[in-house]
Amino acid sequence: MSVEITLTLKDIMWFLIGIGAIILIIYLVVLLKNLLQTVKKTNQILDDTSVVTNITATRATEVNGAVSDFAVSLGAVANSFKGNQSFMSAISTLVNAIGSLKSLLRDK
Repeated sequence: MSVEITLTLKDIMWFLIGIGAIILIIYLVVLLKNLLQTVKKTNQILDDTSVVTNITATRATEVNGAVSDFAVSLGAVANSFKGNQSFMSAISTLVNAIGSLKSLLRDK
């Protein structure tokens, strides 16, 4: 009892194409798995960036107010030297501005 198997070149080529297709499918599954992990990490980074942007915007607004107060105070001191305002009023405005800057820096 002898069993003969006949393989043609066409059969061998189809077999190799099938093996290649299976390897390609496995590769694509691994690629998609890695891609999903990358997308998740990217979303986490974007969420963190959003938080940092909000904090930065809040701090910039606070600093802008403090700098504006400080500029007004310095202007008041300059005007007091010109005689446009009382010296004590200018000093108290300057002290208030420095106090607001100090409290702003202490909040950090």
